Amino acid sequence: MSRALEGRRIVITRAREQAGDLARALEAHGAVVVLAPVIRIEPLQQLGPLRAALAGLSAYRWVVFTSQNAVQVVFDRLLAWGLGPRTFANTAVAAIGSATGDALTQRGVVPALVPDEFVGEALAEALAARGLAGSRVLVPTAQDARDALAAGLRAHGAVVEVVPVYRTVPAATDLTGLAVELREGRIDAVTFTSSSTVRCFVDLVGRSAATSGRFVVAVIGPVTAGTARDLGLRDVLEAQPHTVPGLVDALVRQFA
Repeated sequence: MSRALEGRRIVITRAREQAGDLARALEAHGAVVVLAPVIRIEPLQQLGPLRAALAGLSAYRWVVFTSQNAVQVVFDRLLAWGLGPRTFANTAVAAIGSATGDALTQRGVVPALVPDEFVGEALAEALAARGLAGSRVLVPTAQDARDALAAGLRAHGAVVEVVPVYRTVPAATDLTGLAVELREGRIDAVTFTSSSTVRCFVDLVGRSAATSGRFVVAVIGPVTAGTARDLGLRDVLEAQPHTVPGLVDALVRQFA
């Protein structure tokens, strides 16, 4: 294993319960990981629309999962409602990326489609290539999710039902100490795995620290990169492919 990140202090901003895989991968390359969760994932209290959709799932041609969070919430509710993976037996399942696909496979549902590029627009195009006219599509997602996927599916003739199942909320994290370290150049990189982590990070450390330009901004994909640049963050490094391993590889190449 390369030790290209030996001694590099790298911040992980994703929710605490989701930080483990990224932290272990960075530490394997010698990095000193700084956990600074800026968001937390909160399942919605009212999930009646999800229950109704799952009860009539055979009416949908596709169920599309856009995050591991959506997979977690949906399958937790399946268990609570006495249902299981066989609920998906007559409906095709798509995942926005390999990590979301793995989360589904681990729960007994193998996705029929994972696009080559892990963004909503690419997923919509990949589904459209299989024919969508008149097809009903269920998208369990975040309350504040981008509408690019649903818009793309509708443009190709799909009848789309977007069902919010969770929301992303700022974590109650005191990052005043981290803000000082950022301004003083004692942090080498900060990682972001979603636009919400970027926005909450800026809110928690303050704009002057976030835009100081004294650290590498390592992001998982183009949407997150766009948010970072829009908010004034500099030296943005984008993962290729748009996965956690891709993010780690980008940092290894940056600091090698």
